[in-house]
Amino acid sequence: MRSIADTDYGTPAVQSLDTLKLVRLDIDGVPVKVPAGTSVMRAAATSGIGIPRLCATDTLDAFGSCRLCLVEIDGMKGYPASCTTPVSDGMKVTTQSAKLAELRRGVMELYISDHPLDCLTCPANGHCELQDMAGVVGLREVRYGYDGANHVFPENHVHAGVPAHEDQEQAVPGSALQKALNPRFVAADTSTPYFSFDPSKCIVCSRCVRACDEIQGTFALTIQGRGFDSKVAASQDEPFLASECVSCGACVQACPTATLTENSVIEKGQPQRSVVTTCAYCGVGCSFRAEMQGEDLVRMVPHIDGKANHGHSCVKGRFAIGYATHKDRITTPMIRRKTSDPWTVVSWDEAIAYTAGEFKRIQSAYGRDAIGGITSSRCTNEETWLVQKLVRAAFGNNNVDTCARVCHSPTGYGLKATLGESAGTQDFDSVMQADVIFVIGANPTDGHPVFASQMKRRLRQGAKLIIADPRSIDLVRSPHVEADHLLKLRPGTNVALLNAMAHVVVDEGLVDEAFVAQRCEPDAFARWKAFVADPRHSPEASAAETGVPAEQVRHAARLFATGGNAAIYYGLGVTEHSQGSTAVMAIANLAMATGNIGRRGVGVNPLRGQNNVQGSCDMGSFPHELPGYRHVSDVGVRGSFEQDWGVTLLAEPGLRIPNMFEAALDGEFKGLYIEGEDIGQSDPNTQHVTAALGAMECVVVQDLFLNETAKFAHVFLPGSTFLEKDGTFTNAERRISRVRRVMQPKSGYADWEITQLLSNALGYPMHYTHPSEIMDEIARLTPTFAGVSYARLDELGSIQWPCNAEAPDGTPTMHVDEFVRGKGRFMLTEYVPTTEKVNAKFPLILTTGRILSQYNVGAQTRRTPNTVWHSEDRLEIHPHDAEQRGIGEGDWVGIASRAGETVLRAQISERMQPGVVYTTFHFPFSGANVITTENSDWATNCPEYKVTAVEITRVSQPSEWQQRYRAFSEVQQELLRERRRSSATTPP
Repeated sequence: MRSIADTDYGTPAVQSLDTLKLVRLDIDGVPVKVPAGTSVMRAAATSGIGIPRLCATDTLDAFGSCRLCLVEIDGMKGYPASCTTPVSDGMKVTTQSAKLAELRRGVMELYISDHPLDCLTCPANGHCELQDMAGVVGLREVRYGYDGANHVFPENHVHAGVPAHEDQEQAVPGSALQKALNPRFVAADTSTPYFSFDPSKCIVCSRCVRACDEIQGTFALTIQGRGFDSKVAASQDEPFLASECVSCGACVQACPTATLTENSVIEKGQPQRSVVTTCAYCGVGCSFRAEMQGEDLVRMVPHIDGKANHGHSCVKGRFAIGYATHKDRITTPMIRRKTSDPWTVVSWDEAIAYTAGEFKRIQSAYGRDAIGGITSSRCTNEETWLVQKLVRAAFGNNNVDTCARVCHSPTGYGLKATLGESAGTQDFDSVMQADVIFVIGANPTDGHPVFASQMKRRLRQGAKLIIADPRSIDLVRSPHVEADHLLKLRPGTNVALLNAMAHVVVDEGLVDEAFVAQRCEPDAFARWKAFVADPRHSPEASAAETGVPAEQVRHAARLFATGGNAAIYYGLGVTEHSQGSTAVMAIANLAMATGNIGRRGVGVNPLRGQNNVQGSCDMGSFPHELPGYRHVSDVGVRGSFEQDWGVTLLAEPGLRIPNMFEAALDGEFKGLYIEGEDIGQSDPNTQHVTAALGAMECVVVQDLFLNETAKFAHVFLPGSTFLEKDGTFTNAERRISRVRRVMQPKSGYADWEITQLLSNALGYPMHYTHPSEIMDEIARLTPTFAGVSYARLDELGSIQWPCNAEAPDGTPTMHVDEFVRGKGRFMLTEYVPTTEKVNAKFPLILTTGRILSQYNVGAQTRRTPNTVWHSEDRLEIHPHDAEQRGIGEGDWVGIASRAGETVLRAQISERMQPGVVYTTFHFPFSGANVITTENSDWATNCPEYKVTAVEITRVSQPSEWQQRYRAFSEVQQELLRERRRSSATTPP
């Protein structure tokens, strides 16, 4: 526990001290100087003076309910609460006196009189703020209700409206009498899989309620009743699991007692040590303290100093960590010569030697370009760097690609072309200065929940909200937040909508002419201005294509252009289209035309889906780019790598993932090294992907579990979780954060060590002893990382690139004075309708997305209790479409497309618009990508996941593909069980 003087309370820091008026006051005879508006409690804390408190925290607004932080102020009547009293010039404050001590003991006595004294068996013992504060105020006896260990109700005392009877004066805490007399003494709520709510320990400080309101923004908790009858309740007095609670853990974090406690702490006890690391789920990149007992992880606690999350978390990052020790983890290398053979457990030396031998054989037989590698956005920067280096230096080609190909490759292409850098322009905190927030093709509350909480906070403060999405996402209407404009467009028409908004900006004279004249290429702007001014791009002309009424588009465009600081946030609903790159360029055009680039509160902000999508791209995982987004044909850039690595590198781009598949089916591509990626589930047109994998002679999968891709693998190398390695992740705001090992790798090696072993076996030496040495190499060869080192990361906590001599502490906001490319370039963004058309056979459009409790292909979250919230992918259907086809809630529904068919359960939902259906893709059995087509972005081959023409019908059984999948999976599981049985009976 921190001491009561360690933390500032009561007043959030909103400006630097240089810009605020300073106030001088005296606290306990100590002269203090603080900004105007600071609370007395915070002013005292800055001078090392601690004031007792229970309802105040450093993350919540001042509340003043506990009355423990009372102080005396000269000239002021009574005893004001220090957390809610602002300082004033010349104020004299006394924090300790005989009267204050008496008042505080009296207050604490009342709390204790209504609290069970089971401290020795309480999971919070030694870590309980109530216990601490009782000691701080010097409470030694309790007159009201407790006598030693017994709860005594004096004669005529009425507790919760029930008089104590003479023959029932004594009631042991937790006894039937006490439960009858106090409505909070009821059974604990253990409905959620991750934490318990014990109302008997509640002191009704409201911290959990305020955390849910102020930090998470769900407003799921409330205080019911008054006086002794008051209690915390979830939603309409429901169990937590049935309520609106999203299990983010903010209430657990805020609770000063054991009322809300992690089940892991109840089961295992308090942790003994902690290590600060970075979450391995979404692109927010939350910082956590991994709290440990030896090698056993007790809990993940969001780190208050985390620059991306500021001490907040979501259900995945905080709780869904059981996959790290799940029984399905494969921890020993395995090989097999044919995929029809059973796996054979081998030593690491055997596995590496076999893999290297196979790759050498293939290249000898089929040529240098017959093998390649795929990096993962779930691996660290250092691991990704080594894989692309392995391919270029040891394989001798540029056949390296990344899963970012199938999500955000259009971001890199579109932003590079317009702004000059393949990344977002702002930090997350910038949203707090936005006046207009435009969310297009993103669902932050499900995909980026911690950032969404911050965004909702700004919206509650009055920022305006524009949403463009085919589906009504949660942000459209949630507690105290409602979209000003919902542009419910048809899937695939983003470019037409963005062009229509740009038309309004130009046609109505809303262009920021001064910004454009100073910052952008004049000829490119003139061409673009004439292009979007064409009447064919007007909202009226575009309405038939987009489905959005013209007036809605005009109002939204005017708001964006004139409403003050306007920021754009977009996701895979923009990039995963045949015109993904075009849409990204159209977003950049709109931001430049309205002058919303280069300062706080504005910008173009891609919300990266996985934890290290940005980093995997930064590290040179694309076949045409070396690290730092520099083309392989650049002689000078290539020369610097050749000198450092001691090899000659190819100047021609290698194969993209789709090209690898085609080459494999043509018999020209035979070997693939895949680190941490499940292309067998995540890539489109599953049957095409698996056919390509089946045509290869050596598929190497390095991962945690036997995933869908591993069904076609010849070598399985067991990977390591983020808890078992050192390294860095780079989040969606370009923030580089440390990943620190908290336990030993279950397989014996971290992923970077495995890649190094393979490179050495192939004859290209790598001799790193720690990932920090890899980062030093990254900094040496990548200008945007030139100032990054582990020492600097440890010093600053995190760094946003570019970090170099010009920006030694990093760059929160990009393109401030000029664009990276010099002048911003407007690009012509002609709308070209997708070739994926609806017709009589396939009259509906399927689009896809994510859900809060699950993550990507579900390999991690499916192996945690998160399945309580979402145990299968479902098909959301508008009531009209369902009624037409005789489909009811929960029915099995067959979905057929031009690529294939699958079966899902129906979920009737008015979130959808007629003619559009929606599903998630977290479970392999759902076969969501069996039906997605091979259509892709014209510039980057990013798949068009968001537009698939389908028809749906009510059915009675799974699809043929799913039946084959189930049968194959059962065989694989039986082989795995047999291998485990053999391993268990074989002596070491």
